[in-house]
Amino acid sequence: MSVLDRSALEESPLADLHAIASELSVDGYRRLRRADLINSIVAHQLGEEAPKPTEPSSRAEPSSRAEPSSAAEDKEDKEDKEDKEEQPPARRRRGRRGGRGRAESHDDADGGAQDGDPEQTPVAAESEQTEDEPAPAEATIAEGVVVLLPNGSGFLRVHPPDPSDDDVYISAAQVKRCELLSGDTISGPPRAPRRSERFPSLVRVDTINGRPAGEVAEGSRFDDLPAAFPDERIRLGSEDPTVKAIEWLTPFGKGSRITIVGPTRAGKTEALRRLANSLAEHSELQLSVVLAGVRPEELADWQEGPLQPVAAVSFALSPDVQAHVIEPVVDTARRLAARGGDVVLLIDTLAGLPPLAARKTLAAARNIVGGGSLTVIATATEPVGGETTVIALDAALAGMGRFPAIDLVTSGTIRPERLVGEAAAEAIARARIEAAEQD
Repeated sequence: MSVLDRSALEESPLADLHAIASELSVDGYRRLRRADLINSIVAHQLGEEAPKPTEPSSRAEPSSRAEPSSAAEDKEDKEDKEDKEEQPPARRRRGRRGGRGRAESHDDADGGAQDGDPEQTPVAAESEQTEDEPAPAEATIAEGVVVLLPNGSGFLRVHPPDPSDDDVYISAAQVKRCELLSGDTISGPPRAPRRSERFPSLVRVDTINGRPAGEVAEGSRFDDLPAAFPDERIRLGSEDPTVKAIEWLTPFGKGSRITIVGPTRAGKTEALRRLANSLAEHSELQLSVVLAGVRPEELADWQEGPLQPVAAVSFALSPDVQAHVIEPVVDTARRLAARGGDVVLLIDTLAGLPPLAARKTLAAARNIVGGGSLTVIATATEPVGGETTVIALDAALAGMGRFPAIDLVTSGTIRPERLVGEAAAEAIARARIEAAEQD
């Protein structure tokens, strides 16, 4: 949450003021009058001591000027309570009769911590004598990667990708207000955990992906951002023959729209999986895999690789369902790219989607001028339209076990010279001509 000035606070409804005060740990904020509540929020944001509240008037205010009704206040109380209860409670020692308590071992909790499961994230055990108030917040800034949970809240991983006791809890209200996404790098001051909490909590979000949070929230729409043909090549650096052939004969870069096409049994899924294995070595790329309309056996194959699918459905489901599975993943990738990230989305496959949905998915890829990029690599039976790179596979070569099984005549990259230079682009053109003459 960025710092809010007094004028913005005065224009905010009481429910929002209560939510902000809760995140800033303002003591007794629900008992404060509106003016005193704003004064306390301003003081907490600046790290100053909150002024003493003014004495309430002995005369009741007219009902026309009253704050929200009791029903609305009850709803606010319920929402605030739910937001506080999102953070997993701290584990306590269990004392034995006639002896001191023994701290729990949290080594057994490591197994589920990677998935962000609050109940399985390792925490330090509390002592038997807990203080009523949390320890003073450290004069420091926490920085790390956002990992969202299904309930809308999340954690700031200080040492990504592994969880640790230093991770900072992010409330659902902050996630929604700042439109945070898994994979965002954020920073902000934390406060110490309260008696019933396991983790420090984020007081506010100062920066998102290296930019002030306010600027990111007011950023341009993805579709309005200017795009250019890819000019930064993604080097794969693999010794796999198929991957090497793709890298040198059908190069692609950040922001490319790529389809791997061919008939059944041409090896499209296998080629995509080998590309995924190579791309997983690039820490600067944010990778996501979506499986829509694949064979059940292929679901298991992907689970064994370095990239776990974020969504997966088999070909048994309807084309509309497959499109709905892909759509939210594409939307998240677009928002990450708009914030300056370099995102690569791998999709297997577009073949079962309605034509309009397939084109819309592929069209999301772009190289944003002066910003991030979204690269889409998808399998399909034939080109969708609008690709910057087409990797065509030959089913006959694949069936005979001759790899790489790339059909150079129908494969190609638009404006390859922007990625590999004029000389290399001419070499690719000569290779295609020679392949056509052999046919």
